[in-house]
This record gives sequence, structure tokens and C-alpha cells, in this order.
Amino acid sequence: MPRIRSSFVSYNVPPMQDVFRIKDFQLTNRLFVGTGKYATYDLMQNALDASGCQVVTVAVRRERLIDSAGKSLLDYLDLNRYVILPNTAGCFTADDAIRVAMLGRDLLEKNGNKGAGWVKLEVLGDKKTLLPDPVGTIEATKELVKEGFTVLAYTSDDPRSAVRIKEAGAASVMPAGSPIGSGQGILNPLNVSLCLELLKEGDPSYPVIVDAGVGCASDVAIAMELGADGVLLNTGIAHAKDPVKMALAMKHALEAGRLSYQSGRIPKKRYATASSTFDGVISYIPGE
Repeated sequence: MPRIRSSFVSYNVPPMQDVFRIKDFQLTNRLFVGTGKYATYDLMQNALDASGCQVVTVAVRRERLIDSAGKSLLDYLDLNRYVILPNTAGCFTADDAIRVAMLGRDLLEKNGNKGAGWVKLEVLGDKKTLLPDPVGTIEATKELVKEGFTVLAYTSDDPRSAVRIKEAGAASVMPAGSPIGSGQGILNPLNVSLCLELLKEGDPSYPVIVDAGVGCASDVAIAMELGADGVLLNTGIAHAKDPVKMALAMKHALEAGRLSYQSGRIPKKRYATASSTFDGVISYIPGE
């Protein structure tokens, strides 16, 4: 009997090699991973490695960079491998965020890391919700852009706030899926979709990154299937029972979500549609 050859075509091209840009930064990986909340620095290193991330975000405030034993977080990061994205976590005023951003740029310039030119901007409204202060965020964005920063601005999922922040000069707007560290996932897919639609009007390549609230791999896949250009997360990995396995899961979920979005999903329908045609079906008539 002749051997039947399969006509299946194998796609071996790495799915994350679709390059995207955030102003002067060219990236080949769309998963941004934080460095806080890990039980040990060794665990953090292993999780970052498993995630396959290119960009690592670091809170610049001194109490977050140096632990109680006097160890510096930067000593546990390969500054030749990772692009560090300094963030202004814990800042509640525009002035405070601007000062911390300046400190981060100076620190990374001294260490020769490419991340010295950008900042993940967080200006928070209060300590309970950790939701962004939209006015303070816009004020800080305008000032930091004047200072030459590439600003990636954290915001709520409110589409109008997102547009205002882009108009203020942000190189990327980062709407929250849900409150920071909550693990609730993408609570309002409609609003995130509206943010994507409005931010990309007239500029489809404008980078929009979902930030905050991711709890598991499916949350990452959903964000990417909505059309996000990337996902930034921390707690979902760091506080998982097995952070290294979760980091690997997040990596694969992002790749799957991106491929799913690029493939184009089928439209949702109210009623069923048969996978196989009914034409030619043999009908059984009793008595015949």
C-alpha cells in the first residue's frame, strides 16, 4: 500500500518575531514583566528567564531598589540581556513622578542600559484602589516629554482619559485590565477595545499595552486577542504558587493570543452553524 504523505505545512517561525516599536525602542517580545514581590531574587531571575521577556520593569524608589539586607535589585538583573523600563510606582503627585523618572534615567545611564530613555509613568490617586490620577498623569506626561522621555503612561480603561494622555505626548498608553495586583483579569473588554480603537485612529501602529490586574494565562490571551500590542504584569507571576511555571504559561498565552488576533476570529452568531454540510445525508425511512 503506498504511503500517504501529509500536506500539513509546519509553521516554525517564532510567533513573537513580529517587531513593534515604541518611539525609538524596537522590540521583538511583547511581554513586559515586573521585578517586585518575589520571595527571593533567585526566584525572580528564574521566572524572568522562563517568561522569555525582553523588557523588565523596575520601581526606581530607593526602598524598592535596595532590600533590608542592603542588596540592590539591579545586581540580580542582566543589564546586557534586559532592557530596563523604570517605573514611578508609589508616586501620588506629578512632581514626585517626575523626580523619580529623572532618578531612573540617571541610574540607567550610569549602568549603560538602553532603558535610560523611557519611563513607565504611574501617578496614583490613592493607596486603596491604586487607580491612576488622570490629571496628574497628564501633567507629568507633558513635562516628561519636554525632558526628552519616551513616556509609557498607565491609565484606567476610560477611553477618553486614554486619548487625552496620548494627546499629551505619551509614546504608549497602558490601560488597566483591572486594579493593580487584583488578579481580576480584563474586567471590561468593551472599554479596552474602545481604548484600542480610539488610540489607533489614524495611526494603527500606535502601541497600546494592557497593564495591571492580570491573574492567569487566559487573561493575557484575552488582552492580546482584543488587539493589544503587549501586556505588562508582575503579581500574576510573582505571587503564583509556582512563579516559574506561571511565567512560562504567560509567555505561551501571549504568543497564542497574538496569533489568534492576527488570524482573525470567526464572527459570533446567535444560532449553531454545522461544521459539516447536510447535503448528501442518507435519510432512514421506517418500513422501506
